[in-house]
Amino acid sequence: MAREFTAQMSVSKGRWRLYVVLLNTTERWPEFSFEGGLAVPTFKHRADALSVLGFEPVPGAEWEWTEYSADHDDPASAITLLAAVRVRSWTGASA
Repeated sequence: MAREFTAQMSVSKGRWRLYVVLLNTTERWPEFSFEGGLAVPTFKHRADALSVLGFEPVPGAEWEWTEYSADHDDPASAITLLAAVRVRSWTGASA
């Protein structure tokens, strides 16, 4: 049976990166960096990146977007976007 995890995507050093959160382990989290700068990766690009890492979205799962403010008391402060989706490892894929 495929194990389920949370995949997250955010901008780091001017580039979107997608990673799969592996809790309760010392293993390095699988990570994929997108080319192309700050443009938000399309759904297909995200699915392809997950595939490269050995994962796929859980059937029916949808990407959820959250924004974080650098300073919650300042409405003009920079916003960071974080996207997350439930994923499962492919049968036979290492995670």
